[in-house]
Amino acid sequence: QVQLVESGGGLVQAGGSLRLSCAASGSIFSINDMGWYRQAPGKQRELVATITSSGRTNYADSVKGRATISRDNGKNTVYLQMNSLKPEDTAVYYCHAAVRPRIWSGTYDYWGQGTPVTVSS
Repeated sequence: QVQLVESGGGLVQAGGSLRLSCAASGSIFSINDMGWYRQAPGKQRELVATITSSGRTNYADSVKGRATISRDNGKNTVYLQMNSLKPEDTAVYYCHAAVRPRIWSGTYDYWGQGTPVTVSS
């Protein structure tokens, strides 16, 4: 079994910054893509940023220039640094990882429990 544990969410004023972390643990042979998604009240979950195992990144247009995703492969951890936060960034942020649990297994999608981020105006 694989667990993803997020941390770093909370209340922040508009224009502020925060850093989210997500650590994967459990039965892990390798991790392919990792990423962050968010879901605002009444809206569908949307992509924020993803990063491949080799470090290639992809960002939603809404956060380009304000967000930086990174990962520490040795710690199976992904980070999201967000600056110049806006009230519309308010959402529950979910970590995602595409994990290969065993050398002989396929790759499976795992999600964290979500960490809320509230940006006040």
